[in-house]
Amino acid sequence: MLNSIQIIAFTHRQFNFDEIGLLHLEDDRRKKSLTKLKSILKVKELMYLSTCNRVEFIICGDHNITNEFIFLLIQEITLIEDENKLSYLANKAEVFSKNEAIQHLFSVASSLDSLVLGEREIITQVRKAFEECRSFGLCDDIIRILVQNTIQTAKKVYTESKIAIRPVSVVSLAYLELKKYLSADPKKIMVIGAGKTIVSMLKFLTKNHEHEFFIYNRSVENAIQLVDNLNLNANVYSLNSLGENSHDTSIIITCTGSKDPVLTNTIFSKINSSKKTIIVDLAVPRDCDDDLMRNTMVRMITVDELKVKAEENLLVRSKEISKCQKIIDFHIMEYFQSQKERQLERALSAVPASIKGIKKRAYSEVFVKELENMDPASRQVLDSMVDYMEKKYISVPMKMAKEILLKESSQQI
Repeated sequence: MLNSIQIIAFTHRQFNFDEIGLLHLEDDRRKKSLTKLKSILKVKELMYLSTCNRVEFIICGDHNITNEFIFLLIQEITLIEDENKLSYLANKAEVFSKNEAIQHLFSVASSLDSLVLGEREIITQVRKAFEECRSFGLCDDIIRILVQNTIQTAKKVYTESKIAIRPVSVVSLAYLELKKYLSADPKKIMVIGAGKTIVSMLKFLTKNHEHEFFIYNRSVENAIQLVDNLNLNANVYSLNSLGENSHDTSIIITCTGSKDPVLTNTIFSKINSSKKTIIVDLAVPRDCDDDLMRNTMVRMITVDELKVKAEENLLVRSKEISKCQKIIDFHIMEYFQSQKERQLERALSAVPASIKGIKKRAYSEVFVKELENMDPASRQVLDSMVDYMEKKYISVPMKMAKEILLKESSQQI
């Protein structure tokens, strides 16, 4: 039972994002698909973890994970009919078993295996993935204990190391830079674009302030949806009308998918010709043209500038890897010890009932005549002695077995 955890992983190490996306299950079909998959694969427990850069299947069962097994899993999840494509995905999947599986999951939750080292979001994603699969009836005691230990380990890594102390995402760094220019008073902020990067940036900006936003986007409908989702105090405009209105703003945030600049020096002069302005350009390529980059009325924050800081911070984080690994190794030992205890408890769970059965038979069948001839005082002494022996016959062997198994476990690890 200890060695029954296995993990099939499709991650950024082996696959591009589009390939990983093939294995992502939408909310409306996740329960049905995973329940069917568990039945088809005949696994005891199943957990499904999906993030932007990985899809992993944590399974409990005594299986030999072959290419055919993975082929069947992918076929069921993706509904891909092209056998060459299925074989390609199956051959590139990583499989972790026994100790390696525990090491892998602990490293994933601690962000050592993440695309961005030290990003805390993964620990929440692991917890939510387990809670969802448990609500579907896919997980039981073994994966529950595994995830419990995984979360505890990751928390230790984040609190006892410096793996996550410095931000490395462009959005986080952009906000920290912009924060230098924000006072306690709400601001008027122009926003160009309504994609994921803009959403992330606005989540930072709306934590403690009631700013007023002017949002320009090619799709007005998408911009309105963003305003509704984040409950913003905002007016929405078509990107085509950029430059037609002056909003008296000293902050502009832009990130579109345009190949050409959308914010030129000419348009900027129409928006704000006399006020010093902070422009956060998070687009690649830049949304701002070269003339605007040279405008003395502008303090420009760009991706190139932020990437330099990100690389410096990432270097600091990378120096913490060995310390994090020591924490993980220690908790792996604790995990196997706790699993040994659970295995022992399950194995010896029938002992108390067996001993009670022996006692009952002794009283009701084997020594019936002898008991009838005993006086009340002697019977009371006998009962007390038998009760005492019963407790010892239950507790002593279990204690001894527990000590032996835990000792063996520590020696193996």
